Amino acid sequence: MAYTIPKESFPGKVHEMALGTGDKAVAVGGGKVLPFHAFEGPVSAKPLVAIEIQDVPPADWPEEVRTPYAAVSDDPAKWAKYCQDELGAEAVALRLVGTHPDRENRSAADAVATVKAVLEAIQVPLVILGSNHAEKDAQVLVAVAEAASGKNCVIGKAQEANYKTIVAAALAHNHKLIAMSELDINLAKQLNILITQMGFNADRVLTDPMCSALGYGLEYTYSVMERIRLAALAQNDATMQPPIAGDVGMYVWKIKEVTAPEADVPEWGSLTERGVAWESLTATALILAGANLLIMRHPRAVDAVRKTVAELV
Repeated sequence: MAYTIPKESFPGKVHEMALGTGDKAVAVGGGKVLPFHAFEGPVSAKPLVAIEIQDVPPADWPEEVRTPYAAVSDDPAKWAKYCQDELGAEAVALRLVGTHPDRENRSAADAVATVKAVLEAIQVPLVILGSNHAEKDAQVLVAVAEAASGKNCVIGKAQEANYKTIVAAALAHNHKLIAMSELDINLAKQLNILITQMGFNADRVLTDPMCSALGYGLEYTYSVMERIRLAALAQNDATMQPPIAGDVGMYVWKIKEVTAPEADVPEWGSLTERGVAWESLTATALILAGANLLIMRHPRAVDAVRKTVAELV
């Protein structure tokens, strides 16, 4: 007797959106089945990896992830172009950490100049991230959204403390939006509702339920993302149907397993290999949970995830 693979169908669908413009525009999201379940129905666009750059040299990054960018990280435009031309990045994520009041406290005008220079240097989609200072981001992201008008960027992150200002800016200049909550499906749902009540279409939102690194709560992150995806598909919950974003690099490249010197823990092996493996494994877990957009740092980790995705699709 022939074996028939059991199949499950769902009433809901994940929103699909286009990022960027022209020939380099890419699709994110979509699909009516769980990640990579192509045998059950239409799957989403393949997960998109955006390589992270910063507006200031990444002095706070471990040496192992700084080194691949040593020749270009002093200039965000050169760095972005390197990611596109040499690393084959399908998207770039620019984090404006220099605007944080406790860092260099750069002005909104400084951020605008950086964003314009990066946009001139690349053709792939750009994700523009604030410094995660709610008050300062509300100022900076409004200015950069206007500067990037017409480029169909992703702006983020809108949080409960500042979403009104950032949503209005993304709406006015026709960008996509990352909405971040703190590892709680109900908070994610509530923020998405508040955003759509402002007239921002749900199919232009990416949900970021926050990320965590392998060994530091990854199981909880996985379960939250999985529940969001199941709510979108099985329950046909419109508030849970945006694509999911996972900000991997910033959570991985600060933990002890990727920073502890080999001399202190020789049994852990090569420090570089540890970091690459940690970022790769964290990112792979998230795409299996349902993440559609990943923000990553190390080129080798990016390559590893790309290969995994290629095999799965």
